[in-house]
Amino acid sequence: MLKRIGYVLFAIMYYAGCIRKVRCDRFFCVMTHDGSDDSSVGVVISGIRKRMPGARFVCVKKADRGIKGLFDLIFRKSFALAASGTVLMDNEFLPLGYVKIRDNVKVVQLWHGTGTIKKFGHDANEGSLLMLVEKADKRITHLIVNSDYTAKLYQSAFGVGEDKVYLTGIPRTDIMFDDDIRESCIRTLLNEYPYIEGKRIVLYAPTFRDREVDNPVSGLDIDRWCEIMDSDTVLLIRMHPHVAARFDDTKLLQFGNKVINVSGYNDLNALLFAADMLVTDYSSVIFEYVLLDRPLYFLAYDLEEFRKDSRGFYEEYESFVPGPVVRTTDELIKAVNDVDSYHTVRDEFKNKFYKYLDGRSTERVLDTILR
Repeated sequence: MLKRIGYVLFAIMYYAGCIRKVRCDRFFCVMTHDGSDDSSVGVVISGIRKRMPGARFVCVKKADRGIKGLFDLIFRKSFALAASGTVLMDNEFLPLGYVKIRDNVKVVQLWHGTGTIKKFGHDANEGSLLMLVEKADKRITHLIVNSDYTAKLYQSAFGVGEDKVYLTGIPRTDIMFDDDIRESCIRTLLNEYPYIEGKRIVLYAPTFRDREVDNPVSGLDIDRWCEIMDSDTVLLIRMHPHVAARFDDTKLLQFGNKVINVSGYNDLNALLFAADMLVTDYSSVIFEYVLLDRPLYFLAYDLEEFRKDSRGFYEEYESFVPGPVVRTTDELIKAVNDVDSYHTVRDEFKNKFYKYLDGRSTERVLDTILR
């Protein structure tokens, strides 16, 4: 109820702000999933600044939550939205369901996921939330996607027509094709964790589970992992941002430098660049990592439960993911130590989800929204 009241107040102030003209050099940016410069919205903002030096940006970020942030959103940022010629989003922005966007304003959904395993949006939400999401998504004028396959999924998830889908590639993936940036990111990471240099680096990045918000758990038996793995292998644990703050890593101290919690490290790309292999479950991080053509392993210890209780999958999980699916830590250890035989599978997966492999997606997005 309190959220609804906030949305109504936002709408009232928005309409008050409509006395001002819409400015093509004003941008309203929703960055509630990833507020970093490396996010798709962040990368696009950087590109706009180069093309339009006088452009101004007002951003809504996850860090703005709280009473102060709420007042700022309602009484200042609502005015900024009313005068903005372009809205850039990496997430749903439900207040849009309470306002009518002005003529010729572009609402660009850059969604934070390069691809998806799990159903989301209109395909997963229910009840009053679904109704509000549907109203908000009607404002979308540009839905940015990565491939023909993704376009079909996202059309369904956002409820938009084919005429609003733009196959440009995802801006945040451009960094994956830049060797100089990759080396710089790795060097910065090694400066902070010098003891992992020269080791076989395994990155464990499990997905978000609603039931783990207050009590994060790991499907990986770390004691067993450290018992079997030699000292030349280091395990980096990257918990989902929604649960990372509540993850108790004190028990990891007993393992020394064999296991390191890197959940607080801000640059996910650096972790991906440095990792010799990735262990995950249902996370969309695989869509970036597959570009590096390195082994992926899927520790789906709760597959049946997750399939039943969560949003569900768009395709049959075991045949969809580009790597071996295991259920236990012992099975994972065996798979990690076996010869990698999934190069062709990864290549097919990559070509399914990427139309462009040139690192110029940001340019295409800018050409599309600024013309």
